[in-house]
Order: sequence, then C-alpha cells, then structure tokens
Amino acid sequence: MNALQAKFQGLHQYSAPLTAADDLFTFWEQTKQEAKLNPLSASKTLVEDSLLHAITYKVTYCGFDDTPIQGWFLIPVYPVQKQYPCVLSFHGYTGQKGLPEEYAQWLLMGVAVFAIDIRGQGGETGNHLKQTFGTTKGWITQGILDKDTCYYKAITVDCLRALDWLVEQPEIDAERIGIVGGSQGGGLALICTALSDKVAATIAHIPNMCHMDFGVINSTSSLTEIGPLLLQYPAYTEQVFDTLSYFDMLNLAHLIRTPLLVSVGLKDTVCLPETIFAVYNRIAPEHKSILIDPFAGHEVSRANNREGLRFMQDHLM
Repeated sequence: MNALQAKFQGLHQYSAPLTAADDLFTFWEQTKQEAKLNPLSASKTLVEDSLLHAITYKVTYCGFDDTPIQGWFLIPVYPVQKQYPCVLSFHGYTGQKGLPEEYAQWLLMGVAVFAIDIRGQGGETGNHLKQTFGTTKGWITQGILDKDTCYYKAITVDCLRALDWLVEQPEIDAERIGIVGGSQGGGLALICTALSDKVAATIAHIPNMCHMDFGVINSTSSLTEIGPLLLQYPAYTEQVFDTLSYFDMLNLAHLIRTPLLVSVGLKDTVCLPETIFAVYNRIAPEHKSILIDPFAGHEVSRANNREGLRFMQDHLM
C-alpha cells in the first residue's frame, strides 16, 4: 500500500465524535415551523437580458428576520416543457449570485436555475440580523453566542425559504429540484438537504459546515474568524462551540436520504478532507458518491464540474 492509498483508506475510515445537543432536532423543527409562519412576500420581475435562449427574472423574497433575499430565476427557452427541473445554487463565502450568463451550462441542459445571494456578503442582499455582541472580521461570529441569533441560523433559514419559493413556481417541477454549491455553498446544500423534503438531488463541492470544531482549530477558512473572538473572550469558548454544533453537518448527516455527490481536494486547507469525510462517512452508502482529487486544493476542477452536470442529468432529467 502506497502513501496515497493509505490516505484514502484512513479518510474512508475517519470518524469524529458527535457534538449534538439534546435539543438539536427540536430546535430545527421549531425553527422550520416558525419560518413557515412568515410570508415570503416575494416578487418576480422580468429582466431584459442578452441571453437569447433563457427567460431572466429578478426575484426578491423575505428570508430570516425579514431580510430581503435577492436572486436570479432563469428559465431555459429550449426544449419547451410544461415544467422544468431546477437547480438551486448557493455561492461560496464572500461571493455573490453573479450574472445570469454564469449559469449557461445548466440552461443548455434544459434545467432552470434559482441562484441567490447569501446575506451580507458580496451580492445585493443586505442583513437585518440583530447584533448584541461584538464580532471579528467577516460575518461568521455575528450572533455566535446563541443558536437563535447565530448567522448560520439566518443563512440556513434563508436557503430553506428559497426552496419554499421554488416549489410554488408554476414553471418548475417540484419533484425535480436539485441543489448545487461549493465551499460555503456546499455546506448550505448539505444542511438544506438534511432538513428539507423538497430536494431531489444534491451536489456539495468541497463543502464547509462540516466537523466544525475541527475546522475552527485547523482550517484556514472563514472559521478562522472565530479564533480572534475567543482569544479576546476565552470564557465563551464552550458557548461558541455549542452554538456551532446546531449547524454542523456532522450532527445532521444521517438525515440525508436523497442522491448526493460530494467532492474533496486532499490538499485543501480551507475545507479540510478530514472535515468532509467525517460527514460523508455518516451518510448511508446507497445515497452518496464522492469525487477525490488527491492533488487539488480548495477548488472545483473542470472534470468534477462535468461530473456534477452528469449527476444532475441522471437524477433530474
């Protein structure tokens, strides 16, 4: 057995202790019920765009705490269908939904797209989340002392609400909705798949929000924002780790029951392979497959992107 084979074997056997609180599932059931009580108050506005073979809409809907979430809703013109399969797209940390043409590969497949901004980051969506304690740079430490005020709760609910909006659209086949995301977007794809029954298939490229306690200590990702806060306020360390446990896919992975494709780079220092495999190994074998890039860092290769297209073609078309 060479070193690479040994690495593969070790990762496939990797297991991390669960960090779930006793009220984890009660918390999420209550959170989802509370979200349903708030109207989406959505608007869908036709936009003149240079994409000749797609219909482009600008969408706004109310997310957690009534923050207006901005998104693109794109419908392919060909092939003509009564209802289309659709992918819901989540971007990486500090990113944005981008421009409509960035989703042309899905439209060419005959798949509709709903791409949203994650609140407060690089897009057009703001952030109404109340702040009662100081934060370090970025967004991750906002409200992190309490699961009910945590930024991770807000963005998760925002994404679940996107699914709620999608299933109401007459152009979309509610039985053929997939989610795709990378890094932060991959983590959000995973948690939405675990918590929602509206997802038919999921691609989680190099996902974050996995084995988060390990990530806080070892990763070079957004989780590094937590360290400086705890350096100043070490008495809050256990409180912060407890909050993170409610949004850690390590504790929710077993809820995934639909087809899932995951990718991982073994040289990734942002979303470390140990964090991803800790989650992947807890998902039932019949629901999952993984793409391993031994020499890749925090990136999605062209080959893995293509495998994702094939995966969605198999499960949505």
